Order: sequence, then structure tokens, then C-alpha cells
Amino acid sequence: MNEPLEAVTGPPADERVRATTTRVFLALAPPDDAKDELAQALRPAYDAYPRMRWNRIEDWHITLAFLGELPVAAVPPLMPPLAGLASGRRPLRLALHGGGHFDERVLWTGVTGDLEGLHHLATDVRALVRECGVSFPERPLRPHLTLARSRRGDHATTVAAAEGLAAFAGRSWEAGRLHLVGSNIGRGPGPIHYRDIEAWDFRHGTDGPEEILPEA
Repeated sequence: MNEPLEAVTGPPADERVRATTTRVFLALAPPDDAKDELAQALRPAYDAYPRMRWNRIEDWHITLAFLGELPVAAVPPLMPPLAGLASGRRPLRLALHGGGHFDERVLWTGVTGDLEGLHHLATDVRALVRECGVSFPERPLRPHLTLARSRRGDHATTVAAAEGLAAFAGRSWEAGRLHLVGSNIGRGPGPIHYRDIEAWDFRHGTDGPEEILPEA
């Protein structure tokens, strides 16, 4: 469900920040059955490491471009160009696979499948956003889902959880929507929550009559 910008910023420490800025990123999201499959594989880790800061399943996503904190007024002008970009793309066939960690602090599962298409999409999304006049830090694309973060001084649990997920191989699925997401990260003591500001279907190759080839 898409939310107005004011609904995704969360309870702020400062009313002026809530009124003028929002933290956003562009992402793909796995379908529910793929997320359920991964959640089942994570069940032993959930039980063994309950103190890890586990992300909500509904917040799992593959980040294409993290735009950071933007003025609220800068977000609506991005929407028509992003909708146009999505309408000309084909869905990507992807799968979730394995596990790992960043700096023994962040637990993730990887992404396999059409990685070339995924990198092309991320490149085009980032170029379009910059063409719209929005600057943001350039980060290399490392396709993954962030699953959890360790508590301070408890990094061994992240390493162990990653080892337990190493053999995971999820079913393949189609990523068929581009999501513009807002978060309340850094805006209060509670957990990080994400909400779609807007999402657009990848329509190229999914609609219209079947192509009829000429006879030989």
C-alpha cells in the first residue's frame, strides 16, 4: 500500500525535519512465497539468536539506489520519470541464495539469477535520478537482502547465523515492480520501518498480443 510522504518519515525528534525531509531509496522486493521460504530457513537462527535486531519480513528488499535524506519537495518530480523507466523494462528472474555478513555486524542473504539485468537496471535508475537533479553518494551495487544486525559487542552471532544460511538456495521468482521507499531510520528509538511511497510495474514484454513471426 502506498503512503503519503508524511506517513513514511516516522515519529521525529524534530518537527521541522519531519516537515521538510524524508529518507528514501529505490528497490526491488521479493514476492511473499520467496520471503516465506527464506523465513523458514531462518527459523533456527531466530530461535538461537533472539537478541539480534531482525528486520521485519515485510521490509526485505534489494536496494538499487539509496538516495539518503531528501527534501520532501524533491521526491514528487522523480515519480513520472521513474514510472516511465519501469514501463519500458522487463521483469527480472532472480533468486535468494546463501548467506553472509558485512563486518561481522550485518547479516544478509545474496541474490542470484539475472544479475547482469539487475546491474543494468540499477545503473539506469541511478542515472535517471541524477538527471532529475538529485545527487546522492555512489555506492557499488552488492545485490543482497539485509536480514539482521548484531547487538554491540555480539558479532559472533552474526557470523554463526551466516554460516547457518550458507546452503540456502531459494526458488526463482520475477521482480516485476520498482519501489520508491521511505524509511524512518534515525528518527526515533524504535525499529526501522519502511513504506512504499510509490511503486511501478515493469510492463515491457508482459502485455499485448503475442508476436506472430512471418512464415519461412
